[in-house]
Amino acid sequence: MYGQEAASPDALLYVGKAASLRDRVGSYFVKTRQAPKVEALVKLIRHVEVTVTDSETEALLLEYNLIKEHRPRFNVILRDDKSFPYIQLLPHEFPRLALYRGARDPKGRYFGPFPDARAVRASLHQLQKLFKLRNCRDGFFANRSRPCLQYQIGRCSAPCVGLISAQDYARDVAAAVLVLEGRDSEVTSALELQMQQAAEAQQFETAAQLRDQLASLRKVQAEQAVAAGPARDADVFAIAGEPGDYSISVLLVRGGRSLGTTSFFPRSPGEPEEVLASFLLQHYAREEPPDEVLLDRSLPDAQAVEAALAAQHVLGGVQSARSIALLRPERGIAARWVAAAQDNATQALHMRRARRADASALLAALGEALQLPAAPARVECFDISHTAGEGTVASCVVFTGEGPARKEYRRYNIEGVAAGDDYGALREAVGRRYTRIAAGEIVPPDVLLIDGGAGQVAAVMPVLVEKGFADLPVVGVSKGADRKPGQERLHRPGADVPLVLPADSPALRVIQRVRDEAHRFAIQGHRRRRARRHQESILETVPGLGPAKRRDLLRHFGGLQGVLRAGVADLSQVRGIGAILARVIYDHLHPGA
Repeated sequence: MYGQEAASPDALLYVGKAASLRDRVGSYFVKTRQAPKVEALVKLIRHVEVTVTDSETEALLLEYNLIKEHRPRFNVILRDDKSFPYIQLLPHEFPRLALYRGARDPKGRYFGPFPDARAVRASLHQLQKLFKLRNCRDGFFANRSRPCLQYQIGRCSAPCVGLISAQDYARDVAAAVLVLEGRDSEVTSALELQMQQAAEAQQFETAAQLRDQLASLRKVQAEQAVAAGPARDADVFAIAGEPGDYSISVLLVRGGRSLGTTSFFPRSPGEPEEVLASFLLQHYAREEPPDEVLLDRSLPDAQAVEAALAAQHVLGGVQSARSIALLRPERGIAARWVAAAQDNATQALHMRRARRADASALLAALGEALQLPAAPARVECFDISHTAGEGTVASCVVFTGEGPARKEYRRYNIEGVAAGDDYGALREAVGRRYTRIAAGEIVPPDVLLIDGGAGQVAAVMPVLVEKGFADLPVVGVSKGADRKPGQERLHRPGADVPLVLPADSPALRVIQRVRDEAHRFAIQGHRRRRARRHQESILETVPGLGPAKRRDLLRHFGGLQGVLRAGVADLSQVRGIGAILARVIYDHLHPGA
C-alpha cells in the first residue's frame, strides 16, 4: 500500500500477502472500530498495488525482500542490526575464548548464539574460573615476560610464560568446549578419573587442584540444573500484545540448557500470526536456524514459512540439506520452554508500557513547566567534555515518549576551535546537527536542552536562527550555588531571570535525567578519544609511520608498552614494516640506546 507522508509524496506504507485479496484488503476498510495503527494506516493510503505470485513461499520471500528494501513504516522491521553474540574459539597453540559478533570464520569454532553480551560474559567468567583459560589478545600474549594480574587472582594458568604445558592447556580447552556443548557430565567423569590417577601417583598437589576444579564445576551444574533438559538445540518464540504494540520473546536453548531470552518490539497492524511469520523471516536472514524452532502458536501458513526459511537459508550462502520445522509443543520440556518465552514476552511488554507511560508523564510535566502549547514528544540535549581543552567532544542525546533513544545519540569530535572554548564547541556541534535536521535527514526536537547557563544559550541561538529554528524552545541547564541536584536553574532566550523548579518537580526530574545522560555520553567519548590519542602520540612522531602501520603495530604487540619492549627483529615481523623502518622506529623510541 502506498500513501503520502511528510518524508515522501509516494512512500511505501505496508507490504502484505493474502490468498484472498477481497477479504484481506477489505478488512482495512470496514466500519467497525479498528486498532489505532490500522486507522493511521488507512488515513495515509493513496493507492494499492498488487503482485501475483505462483506460491505462498514465493509470496513470503517477495514480502521479505520488499520490506528489506523499502522498510515500510507499518511493517515488522528489525531495526537492531546487531547479530546475536557468540563465544569464539580460534586455532592457536594456547587458544582463548572470546565474545564475537559478525560473520563466522570457517577456521574457528563458535558456541551460541547467546541472547546478549551479558550472557556471553557470564559464561566466559564461569569458564575462566573453572579452567583458567587466558583471555588476553594474541599480541599481548606473545609479549609477556611475567604473569599478569589474571594469574595472580587465579583466573589464568599463565601459558604465556610457560607455567602450564601445551598438553595440559589443551586438556582444559577441551573440557571448556564440552561444557559449552552441554556435555558437563563427561567433563565431571574425566576430572574424577584424573583426580584419582593423580592421587594414586602421589601427585597430591595436582589432585587437590582437580578436586577444587571438580567442586566448582558441580556448583555451576547445581545452579543451572533447573534449566537443564535433553541435549538439544532450539530457538523458542512467543508473541504477546495487540496490533501496533507487540512483544516477541526469543529464548535460546543450546545443549538442552536455556541461555536466556531477549525481546523485540515490532510495531505492525497485522495479526499476531502474521507478525510472527514476518519476524521469523527477518530473524533467520542473519542467524542460522537450530534443529528446532518452537512457537507458542500455530501459523496458518506454517508450511510456506518453513519452505521460505529453508530457501532463504540456502540463498544466504549456507549450504544445508536439513529442513526447518516450526513446532508448537504441547507437553514436556519443550512446552515449558515455550511457557517461559510467553511469560518473558508478556513481562517485557508490561515493562515497556510502564516505561513509556512514565516517560510520557514526564514529558507532559516538562511541557507544563515550560508553558509549551503541547507536551514535547522529542527532547535533545548537548554537552561538551574536554580536559584542559584537549580532546574536545560534544554529545547529543535524545529522549522521546519511550525514554532514551540511544540509537539516535551522536558524538562530535570538535576541531578548529580554540582549546577550552566551550561556546565555540557548542556552536560547531549544534551547527553540524541542525544542518542535517534542516535537510530533513533527522527529526527535529520539540525542546533543545543545553548543559550550561545563559552564555551557552546565547552562543547557540545565532546558529539556530541561521538554520531556520529561531522558534525552537531552548533551555540552558546550569547547576545551583551548591552544585547539588534540585538546585538547577533554567535559562531561556530573552528571560532576565532563570526559572527555578521545585526539587521534587517531575519536569525537573526529566531535565536532570537527560542532562546527566548527555554528560555521561560526552565524558565517555572524550575519555576514549584521549586514551587513543595518548596511546598513539609517541608513534605519531616516528618519520614514515602512517596511521595504518601504527594500528598494525599496536594490534600486533597488544599496545604501546609491547611496542616499546620490542627489538628491531620483532618490529620487522609486523606487516608492512621492513628492516629499515623497524630500525627507524626502534631508534626513535629509544634515543641514545
